[in-house]
Amino acid sequence: MTQTTPTPDAEALADCVLCGEPTEYPASTRGATYCPVCEWQEAQRTACSG
Repeated sequence: MTQTTPTPDAEALADCVLCGEPTEYPASTRGATYCPVCEWQEAQRTACSG
């Protein structure tokens, strides 16, 4: 497994509002940002709510 070094032009990623892990979204994204795991869990919660 190799890690890539971000280029100076790369924008920082936003942190998940639930767990603090990095998300797939840039830090400039407005609103609540979720990591892929929390996003999936949130979708499951809302899909099953009455």
